[in-house]
Amino acid sequence: MKYKDELINAMNYLADDPRTIFIGQSVRFSGNAIFNTLEQIDNSRKIETPVFEDIQMGMSTGLALNGYIPVTCYPRFDFLILACNQMVNHLDKINFMSKGMMKPRVIIRTSIGPKEPLDGGPQHTADYTESIKKMVTDINVVKLQEPEDILPTYKNALESNDSRISLIIEYGSHYNDK
Repeated sequence: MKYKDELINAMNYLADDPRTIFIGQSVRFSGNAIFNTLEQIDNSRKIETPVFEDIQMGMSTGLALNGYIPVTCYPRFDFLILACNQMVNHLDKINFMSKGMMKPRVIIRTSIGPKEPLDGGPQHTADYTESIKKMVTDINVVKLQEPEDILPTYKNALESNDSRISLIIEYGSHYNDK
């Protein structure tokens, strides 16, 4: 299967769990490539947000603490940078700060923007994977290189006991290339 088809399958798999809720920009309304992978999911399972990345991550943490499993979508890795306060200082540290009493499960979904056929420029195509890995201690950071890695990675993010928070990085250029 192709990369985009595998993403659609993975999102449908996640949506089968009644605890999941999809949150972010263009999860209900078209506006980016991630939207196209969520079209088959009922809108009642989606929370469309304005451009307020830090608040979105805080909302995702709150939802997780209340029993949901948010799949919080950031169309570009560059946008996730604006949510780093909540992700690095709160979500990543909450298990430690609560002495193990709070173990939220959050699936953070983002994409490295493509440079072809149109280069989105330095604010839409950066890859901050290694920098993020150095900042977090309790978040599993995974890059999705190949289509066959997609479903197992998202299944692990939903079901694994090893890591309750996953940052999954997709390649926007692969949506149509692979």
